[in-house]
Amino acid sequence: MILPGLLCDSRMFGETLAAFPSARVVDGFYGGADRIEAMADYVLAHMPDRCALLGHSMGARVALEVLRKAPDRVDRLALVDTGVHPVKPGEREGRYILRDLGRAQGMAALVSQWLPPMMGFAGLRTEALMDALYAMALDAGIATFEAQIEALLHRPSVDALLPTIACPTLVCVGRQDQWSPVAQHEAIAALVPHAQLRVVDHAGHMMPAESPQAFNQIVRDWLDQPAPMHVPYEVEGEV
Repeated sequence: MILPGLLCDSRMFGETLAAFPSARVVDGFYGGADRIEAMADYVLAHMPDRCALLGHSMGARVALEVLRKAPDRVDRLALVDTGVHPVKPGEREGRYILRDLGRAQGMAALVSQWLPPMMGFAGLRTEALMDALYAMALDAGIATFEAQIEALLHRPSVDALLPTIACPTLVCVGRQDQWSPVAQHEAIAALVPHAQLRVVDHAGHMMPAESPQAFNQIVRDWLDQPAPMHVPYEVEGEV
């Protein structure tokens, strides 16, 4: 089960869904929920009794809340291009600047400011990819953006949760992710027992769409992992 991030839906994971026919994405923008806890309840109402759970960006924070609420329903966990830190100084103001831009000038203006910093260098130069992601975020709409940033600004702490995670856990990030950098993921992997850290070169925050072949191979390795174990730090390029 795949949990999308801010302004994202199943279009973010098209090649992953094609590579893994049994995979499902929780679409519907979490029912318009404006808290991570309510988003997790939405996921629990739509997911199987037990499954592998992959969260991207905000979706990874939702995945952690699902794990907190129902650990017996999560077979394994993947945290992709994300963070576990509390709200940073200036974060609220930055998110509200985008919100106010969307209110004043429309969703197109908001997405035009929000999307480019999410991309790696190659993704920025790939017109078809940029057009697809732009359309996806535009379709989400301003109400979704407002609800989701409120959820992020009121996110629960996971400090006590991370050291208790016992299922096979993947921590994965694009090398060029400026929003959630590699060092942030190194810190996450250090907090989760036996977590595996993978870094994908030539990709930014939208890594699953920017480098789908490398991402899909990492997902395949994660699904094949039989049990928690110490795994060396690895760097991935395109395959």
